[in-house]
Amino acid sequence: MTGVLANSVEEFAANLSAVSARIEAAARSVGRQPEEVRLLPVSKTVPVDRLRMAVAAGMTQLAENKAQELALKASQMAELGVRWCAIGHLQTNKVREVARYATEFHALDSTRLADALQRRLEAEGRVLEVFVQVNTSGEETKSGLAPGELAHHLDHFATLPNLRVRGLMTLAANSPDEAVVRGNFALLRSLRDAAVAAGHQRVRELSMGMSGDLEWAIAEGATTVRVGQALFGARTAVA
Repeated sequence: MTGVLANSVEEFAANLSAVSARIEAAARSVGRQPEEVRLLPVSKTVPVDRLRMAVAAGMTQLAENKAQELALKASQMAELGVRWCAIGHLQTNKVREVARYATEFHALDSTRLADALQRRLEAEGRVLEVFVQVNTSGEETKSGLAPGELAHHLDHFATLPNLRVRGLMTLAANSPDEAVVRGNFALLRSLRDAAVAAGHQRVRELSMGMSGDLEWAIAEGATTVRVGQALFGARTAVA
């Protein structure tokens, strides 16, 4: 679902209110409290002048899928105190930007990347909260660990002191079939439950669901939904 192309604080506030209402309704419909679900605005391709309006409307945490864009926006908006999240597939040669500017990373998908982040975070004197990406749809076009690989990787990630794994993340299949999409989300929840049972007590959260399927994600236990177009309107650039 796409919101109004917001170009004022008032329009951003209206979009934010509409998405918050969707989250509240979805949570209550399955007996959950709305406060259990965090809204993470995805600001990729949105220019800084509009993002300043979004922050004024109440969006104090923003997510970017390209490391260089995240670094540029974080530098240009440093005085606003925004918490920046990196959500896209990350190459090891781009870890510096994420280690320096991001507070969260929602796409950790390899030990090589984890080790590179650890080295850079040590140099920066920072800690990064991470969500491990799992490919629950099995689609080759999507990044993420295969479900069967997760346990081994979590054991390794737990040895890296500057990475703090908060949960798991997935992108559901690009399908209109509710059963298919919810099945992808349910699989992530079951993997989280297994990880906790195996001793990874901090791996509690589930980052899943976007503008078009957040209700299904919340029904399956999402604790963070990543929403772009419902908040910012249709994107004017490809990213």
